[in-house]
Amino acid sequence: MCPEQAQGALAAWREFLDTPLDRQLTRCARQPPVVAAMALFREVAERVPAYAAFLRAAGVDPAGVSAEQDFERLPLVTRDNYLDRHPLPALCRDGRLAGCDMVAVSSGSTGMPRFWPRSVADELAIAWRFEQVLHDSFRAHERRTLVVVCFTLGTWVGGMYTAACCRQVAAKGYPVTVVTPGNNKAEILRVVAGLAPEFDQTVLAGYPSFVKDVIDSGRACGLAWQEHGIRLLLAGDVFSEAWRDLVGERTGSTEPLMDSASLYGTADAGVLGVETPLSILVRRFLSGRPDAARDLFGSSRLPTLLQYDPHSRYFEVRDGTLLFTGDNGVPLVRYHISDEGGIVSYARLLAFLKGCDFDPLAELASRGVPAVRDLPFVYVFGRSHFVVSFFGANIYPENVTVGLEQAGVAAWVSGKFVMQVVEDADRDTHLELMVELAPGEVGGSERLARVAESVHRELLRVNSEFAHYVPAAQQTPRVMLCPHGDPEWFPAGVKHRYTRDASPGAGAA
Repeated sequence: MCPEQAQGALAAWREFLDTPLDRQLTRCARQPPVVAAMALFREVAERVPAYAAFLRAAGVDPAGVSAEQDFERLPLVTRDNYLDRHPLPALCRDGRLAGCDMVAVSSGSTGMPRFWPRSVADELAIAWRFEQVLHDSFRAHERRTLVVVCFTLGTWVGGMYTAACCRQVAAKGYPVTVVTPGNNKAEILRVVAGLAPEFDQTVLAGYPSFVKDVIDSGRACGLAWQEHGIRLLLAGDVFSEAWRDLVGERTGSTEPLMDSASLYGTADAGVLGVETPLSILVRRFLSGRPDAARDLFGSSRLPTLLQYDPHSRYFEVRDGTLLFTGDNGVPLVRYHISDEGGIVSYARLLAFLKGCDFDPLAELASRGVPAVRDLPFVYVFGRSHFVVSFFGANIYPENVTVGLEQAGVAAWVSGKFVMQVVEDADRDTHLELMVELAPGEVGGSERLARVAESVHRELLRVNSEFAHYVPAAQQTPRVMLCPHGDPEWFPAGVKHRYTRDASPGAGAA
């Protein structure tokens, strides 16, 4: 038995249940976030064997870290230089893996899978993020809410974490009920049809591409989504505002700022940030102003824009990539997660938008949005390893996605695709797209041409590298339209990947 573990869980429960959300999210006004980050550093240096060894190897004396500038000089923690060099128990407090009661396994999309232990207290720290979305965006404290967990269940982080955190929010007094069909599409449709009429709103929680597949399949079999007050809780992929509008139209959404929210989550540390009505409004404005977006983000790509609690996850930026400090079963100090992105303070973002003659706070007030949080922003691009290089131009999944969301195409494709660069027999390279059709739809030469033309047009519009680097004769992609759920390109039950390595000499079918 470990009385300390029980006491820690009880203290975390009491704090979560007894602390109003408003008080939790105004901690920045009472204490600078870096103070909390440094306090975590001192505890980790003292209690985590692997981190103590890491500091010794780097010649760092923890006693000498007493100011913010000292903290900013601490060596960065990475998977290679820290996580892979120590046994799992040594990465935990007091070298005890038994101090954690749950283990998640990373997807392995960037290498071999890793194990991420956590405790009830760690989950409660992340439950605040779910409460923030359920309260501020979905008004779940006022509405009977059914949360349908559509993330994969099992060892992966999304499904079990979402179910646990939403149940913890329900224990706080919210009229929230959770059901866990996982990524079983038939079961999702069955529980929605059977349970949603008993609730004021239904939240579908899952990866964007899979949730859209569920919605399209439901429409195909006559499910009237618009009758169930559908809200979307999303994570995992960057999607466009055109995608939000398209899916919202199919579910009967009337307020895009309040009817969906994306989470920035990782197996490494749970949920790091959340979309808010304010961040969505700003992103929608910038999606129509690519010049302003480029000035703010330094890229023609439109990232996911979220707000975060810097007392929970303290972000920094190094060379255009993100690092953070945060507590978990494996506490991480200045962890270089390598996601491309950056941070913007609340005041700086509002000042930037004022220079663009846009007042988001006035716009939100006119729409009756009640909660605006004075929290910093983090923006996140898609993972760089999902990019393909074509004539030196980097092509990202979100560049192609826009082309599939245009009128005349979106109605009969699912939104999923795989892109690759292939060589033909003459060693000429071509951009290939395998595009999944919506349920019940069929291809044909006219639809092939329509997809190719739409993607080509949008690539020229949103990707200046593509427009300038790729010869005109090579710019139109080769397209294959695949049946819904094609086992080779779009297998059911696995996380979708938008890129694939192609062997030299492979060609379009």
